[in-house]
Amino acid sequence: MAIHTPALQGLLQRLAGELSLPTRPRLRWIQATSGNGLQLIPVEEVLFFMADEKYTRVRTATQEALIRKPIKDLVEELDSEVFWQIHRSTVVNLRAIAKVIRDGDGRPRIRLRDCPEVLEVSRNHSGLFRGM
Repeated sequence: MAIHTPALQGLLQRLAGELSLPTRPRLRWIQATSGNGLQLIPVEEVLFFMADEKYTRVRTATQEALIRKPIKDLVEELDSEVFWQIHRSTVVNLRAIAKVIRDGDGRPRIRLRDCPEVLEVSRNHSGLFRGM
C-alpha cells in the first residue's frame, strides 16, 4: 500500500524533473574551412573526424576540411548510434565502415567505403569490435 501525501508527491515530481537530463540537439552540419572558403558539410556525409594539432580533420568521400572544434566536443554533439569514438583522436561514422580487419597484433583496424585511409582503433576502444 503506497501513501501519497502532497509533500511526497511534490518531492517525487521534483526528483523526476532533476533526473531527466535535457537532450542536446544533435549536430547536423559541420561548418568547415577548405582552402580559402567556408563550407557547410552535412554530418551524414562525414566518414570520420580526426584530431590534427589544434584542428580537427573532417573527411568525406570527396573532400577533406578543417574545423576548430575538438574531438571531445564533437563526441558530445554527434549521434552516438551513428558515430563512435575509436581512438582519443578519431571518431568514425559507422555507416562508412566497409570492414574491420585485425593487424598482426590482433588489434582492429577499420577500412572505410569510398576512402583508402585505414583507421587505427586504440586498445581502450577495441572492445567495441570484440564480437566482430
